[in-house]
Amino acid sequence: MAVPAIVGVDLGGTSVRAARVLDGKVLARAARPVPAAAAADVVLDAVLATAAEVIDDSVGGIGCGVPSVVDVARGIVYAVENIPSWREVPLKDAFERRFDRSAFINNDANAFAVGELHFGAGRSFRHLVGVTLGTGLGAGVVIDRRLYSGPNCGAGEIGSIPYRDGTIEQYCAGPFFRREAGVGGDVLCGRAERGDAGALRLFHAYGRELGHAIMTVLYAYDPELIVLGGSIARAFAYFEAGMRERLADFAYQHALAGVKIVRSELADAALLGAAALYLDARRREEGR
Repeated sequence: MAVPAIVGVDLGGTSVRAARVLDGKVLARAARPVPAAAAADVVLDAVLATAAEVIDDSVGGIGCGVPSVVDVARGIVYAVENIPSWREVPLKDAFERRFDRSAFINNDANAFAVGELHFGAGRSFRHLVGVTLGTGLGAGVVIDRRLYSGPNCGAGEIGSIPYRDGTIEQYCAGPFFRREAGVGGDVLCGRAERGDAGALRLFHAYGRELGHAIMTVLYAYDPELIVLGGSIARAFAYFEAGMRERLADFAYQHALAGVKIVRSELADAALLGAAALYLDARRREEGR
């Protein structure tokens, strides 16, 4: 059976983007600011209006990634980061009522992982973890070519695991750079690209911290592939050496030798990941 076009929606704290996707290619796109301080229904109207700009008769379904915990079965979104009014929003029902098509909602890190499975580095792998590195650290888990969210959408929440005097996220994502340098990882990346010695040292130190998070992923999920995405992953060339140094402490070096750890090369990763949520749901329905 042919796969129809899919609308992928990426909801962030400041903007919402949507794309019509067919065979991994973006055919149309739309975006607008999110009125984050507005009432819940005003924000919802902005999300639906953005999707409406790209939907047409070729579209068979909708996928949406959100920066929050989701009741995946019912498509209810809870406590969206940076949108105070979105405490409990039945987003799946809203999409389906408006567009008369099946909709699938999940955490944005889970969407990233399943996007890599269908369209990116994970196409030839069965077991992978996608790790997003930005203001926070998220992870999505794919087991036997199916997304595994867990019953509470928490299967990849390694950023919340205690580490040192805080959590993994505080040492392996944006807070590390804010604490150590007072700026974001994107600013430090620009400095590293210009050869700034201090920025290069800081990224090496960051890589050693991130290596702990990668070891946690390896011990917990034993994947064949780990794909790094998000804004900080742009600096992979500057922190990879430190990360590899830390991974020398991994207990099962024979297994580590067979694991690929790569930076995502997928353009429009968030939109394609959202669209891939539809493909994952369809695969489940077909028993594959």
